[in-house]
Amino acid sequence: MKLVFIGSSLAIVWCMRMNRVVKRSYDKDLDTFRHYFLVGGCFALALLLNEKFTFQEIFWAFSIYLEAIAILPQLVLLQRSGNVDNLTGQYVFFLGAYRAFYILNWIYRYFTEQHFTRWISCISGVVQTALYADFFYYYFISWKNSAKLQLPA
Repeated sequence: MKLVFIGSSLAIVWCMRMNRVVKRSYDKDLDTFRHYFLVGGCFALALLLNEKFTFQEIFWAFSIYLEAIAILPQLVLLQRSGNVDNLTGQYVFFLGAYRAFYILNWIYRYFTEQHFTRWISCISGVVQTALYADFFYYYFISWKNSAKLQLPA
């Protein structure tokens, strides 16, 4: 599954970089999110909140924190444009659904495993899923009305 995940992630990046249709839809004026603040903040948080102060655990926590908020630039861009095409809307929807299934997995593991201790990933997953809540609301309204997804500016 890891190989499928890595391969599909590389394919998505390749499509974004090489596909002319996708490149034409990119608006550099709307994409002004300062992502380096997110990266720096996640690293600082990983130094402060980790399970053990070791190299591996700090970078594990950093990756978990970064994954939790990695969707923020995309959500901000979608909010600024106010208009979401079907492919982008479905992509973001399924990213959120993926995280929601992770939460169900953690609930199951909490009740079935004797020593469930990965609280950093659980809290980060809840934060990440909460970030999708606004998008999910507008996605379902759009789907219900069978219209193109419109986000309020």
